[in-house]
Amino acid sequence: MIRRASLIAALALVGSLGATLPGWAQEIQERTIRWGHLNNTDHPVSLGVKRFAEIVAARSGGKLKVREFPANQLGSEMQQQSALRGGTQEMQSPATTSLAGIVKEFGLIDFPFIVSTPEQADALLDGPFGTALLAKLPEVGLVGLGYWDLGFRNVTNSKRPITKGEDLEGLKIRVIPNPVYLETFKTFGANPLPLSFSELYSALEMRAVDGQENPFSVILSNKFYEVQKYVSATRHTYSANIILVSKKFWDKLSPAEQAILQDAANEARAYQRQVSREQAQKAVAGLQAAGMEVNELTAAELDRMREKTKPVGERFAAEYDPGMVQLFHSELDRIHAAKN
Repeated sequence: MIRRASLIAALALVGSLGATLPGWAQEIQERTIRWGHLNNTDHPVSLGVKRFAEIVAARSGGKLKVREFPANQLGSEMQQQSALRGGTQEMQSPATTSLAGIVKEFGLIDFPFIVSTPEQADALLDGPFGTALLAKLPEVGLVGLGYWDLGFRNVTNSKRPITKGEDLEGLKIRVIPNPVYLETFKTFGANPLPLSFSELYSALEMRAVDGQENPFSVILSNKFYEVQKYVSATRHTYSANIILVSKKFWDKLSPAEQAILQDAANEARAYQRQVSREQAQKAVAGLQAAGMEVNELTAAELDRMREKTKPVGERFAAEYDPGMVQLFHSELDRIHAAKN
């Protein structure tokens, strides 16, 4: 019997060659992995899931099969999170913000204006801070395999362009049900309303809310241009998707199977991030072609908005693990000092 450590090392090596040795057949069983998410099948997250599934099938000789359930088919993000923790669903790729209710420190990622480029975001999440967050998940019944790109969030609404923070005043903006998002928009005098994503389109259509905030690709994929007139590049928060596995399912896997899933998540990550960022650029043109008015904010105005929201981060940071907050700030200092 190959020793556990040797098996993982060997699998990583052979994985880089895209092959699976016959001698490992007994370590890999026939399994179907149900992967749920809220995005449509044209979204970069769905494309990443498909790439992940291809890699897993190839590395496992077809024994590990990933079945995708997009567009909330398995329930909301919180319902799927509960299913993973209970062991009735195998995988999920929610926004990291959905985890703040069970691991509070994931809320640090939601702080406004902490990064300004995708490279800075990757450095934060792939480095010691993101790794430390992943280490907290097993104790709540989850295993994290890493982070994929969702993108910078931007405001859409049916009233007016947002060219400065004050333009948000009085607008009813749907936000993720997250205290940091609520306080961020309250800072600018908006009326933020927490609402499930599955209810958002109808709320916009019926003018129950004036607007919402999401990455460009989400705005386009969900056809919000049909019920919104203006999209403003506020880039107020960077959002990532996290690749989650049910710990109850993970613990049933052999070391070889675990290594296949982890390697596939890593390999698919580079592809998914590239596709996501390419689609974000194309989405702007798509939104304009669909009739939306798109406007940028000046660097000076974004800096002014960043300063105005600093108290939000300071307030919530006081509620988190001091060690994690210190690591978060030290990593941000390192990242901002580096040239991207």
